[in-house]
Amino acid sequence: MVKNELEKLGLYHTNIELGMVETKEEINEELLNVLKSNLAKSGLELMDDNKSILVDRIKNVIIDMIHYSEEIPKLNNSDYIAEKLDYDYTYLSNLFSEVKGITIQHFIIKHKIEKAKELILYNQLNLTEIAYKLNYSSVAHLSNQFKKITGHTPSYYKKIGQKRKSNLENL
Repeated sequence: MVKNELEKLGLYHTNIELGMVETKEEINEELLNVLKSNLAKSGLELMDDNKSILVDRIKNVIIDMIHYSEEIPKLNNSDYIAEKLDYDYTYLSNLFSEVKGITIQHFIIKHKIEKAKELILYNQLNLTEIAYKLNYSSVAHLSNQFKKITGHTPSYYKKIGQKRKSNLENL
């Protein structure tokens, strides 16, 4: 889709990867606005601000780490993110907070709790296994963060999920 839009505008790329395009030539303001508009019609956003691009990369590293890795790395989060992006963590942390209005750590916690909710609803792991899988020091630590983010305990959330599932099955 991106490739087609670039070609329609006579722009030739040297590299297209998920979330990134390198073009052979400079793109003037008028062409850039047309490209932005055409991509927006397809639900895509053109990000040409280096800070936004780096913040997006930070988010992708975190999301991949929590939602798509078999196991969350045993490195601490700051070392893992800094290593993956090859930037100083303090710089990344300050930039992320400036652009997103929340800390990287809070973003990580929110995603870990989303993953915990998913695992609770799948009902394949108990809370101890979920805490271990998400690299929590204890079930109590997971439960405290879970309640802080969702307003409910994990067991209450599980009960609600089972009730909804039962209701759907009875329709």
